[in-house]
Amino acid sequence: MSGPGNQALNINSVVAQHGNLEITNHGSDWYYAVCALMGITTLVFMGLAFMKPQGDRVFHYITAGITAVACIAYFAMGSNLGQVPIQAEFVRPYSRWGVGSAGTREIFYARYLDWVITTPLLLLDLLLTAGVPTPTILATLLADEIMIITGLIGALTQTRFKWGFWAFGMLALFFIAYELLFDARRHASVLGGDAKRTFLLCGNFLLFIWFLYPIAWGLSEGGNVIHPDGEAVFYGVLDILAKPVFGILLIWGHRRISTSQLGLRVRDRSHFASEKYNPGNAQRDGVHPEGPGANVGPPTGHPMATHTNV
Repeated sequence: MSGPGNQALNINSVVAQHGNLEITNHGSDWYYAVCALMGITTLVFMGLAFMKPQGDRVFHYITAGITAVACIAYFAMGSNLGQVPIQAEFVRPYSRWGVGSAGTREIFYARYLDWVITTPLLLLDLLLTAGVPTPTILATLLADEIMIITGLIGALTQTRFKWGFWAFGMLALFFIAYELLFDARRHASVLGGDAKRTFLLCGNFLLFIWFLYPIAWGLSEGGNVIHPDGEAVFYGVLDILAKPVFGILLIWGHRRISTSQLGLRVRDRSHFASEKYNPGNAQRDGVHPEGPGANVGPPTGHPMATHTNV
């Protein structure tokens, strides 16, 4: 492509040789469009955060962080950066999906760097909403990291051994599904009300979307069935659903939920000021007057009284 317009591939192309596969300008434009959408929703989530009390902004900040990281990753992919050419395991002489004969296929490791940060944050949004205890949260986040890292290793593997890493990732995904469908659901039922409804809506929605990602992986990095442009659209649509759309549903569900209802105690600057000038009140409320490093728990008798402190 010459003249004005998207010049990213002309500047950053590293695998555009005959028989090799990389995104075209259509794929690059799509990545940039998703980047813009992620950036816009980040600003929206941050704007909504400042309409809430300081102590009730944690879910807005987490969700804005998810779309902000995705915005950067999609900028990299739209610029044809954050990728490496890998010899395709399945070389197809003809394909209705436009793959054709292929030597190497570009693999966007930038996508996995995005996921290794954003998918734990998505789970954190859900698990905190359900009032899940800290040890369960940590175990679920570890399974998530295993799922993403094994997916990356498999994508970068040139032989059929890639499917072994895909299988490890699926086991991790099933563990996450169990935690959301059974363990976290029980905790959300204890909280009841808006917290339970928000968790059930967002949790079921996210889990359905997440089970489509292994299919996308199998058709692109795994099986080399669809062209990198098709891969861009498949993953892009899934990421839009799993991040901006999920975020909108979650933030809307939290409009009448305070962090104290979830067993979280988030201290803001006004609280620190009152502690400084009246330490007796801080001790009475269970807050150590010496500062934010003190241990603080949820209100006595709260159903999640052993839950995370923030």
